[in-house]
Amino acid sequence: MSNEQSHSPGPEQDVDLGRPVYVISIAAEISGLHPQTLRQYDRIGLVSPNRTVGRNRMYSLRDIRRLQQIQALADAGLNLVGIQRVLELEDELRELRNRVDSYEQAERSTALVVWRPNRKRW
Repeated sequence: MSNEQSHSPGPEQDVDLGRPVYVISIAAEISGLHPQTLRQYDRIGLVSPNRTVGRNRMYSLRDIRRLQQIQALADAGLNLVGIQRVLELEDELRELRNRVDSYEQAERSTALVVWRPNRKRW
């Protein structure tokens, strides 16, 4: 690797992945896509960057990673409809894994729960 400064995102320590910081030209450069492609992906809902008051698109590191994922799926031969479906399923899977993690976390809790059924006395 050269001593040139790269536009590639670095380590994730203390980085807010959802913070919109990249204008479309920089997001296009980092993702390796043409700005018009980013606009098309925004129009069809594959990626939804934040907008400034002047309606300019601002991309987060999470958006750029999604663009790279979209490009990898396209390179694998998926069309835009297929890519949309894969992304939806991956988002759903991520949500389900988060739920399972929270259930497992609650199960490992040190809280003591005592259940005493109401006993009928005859």
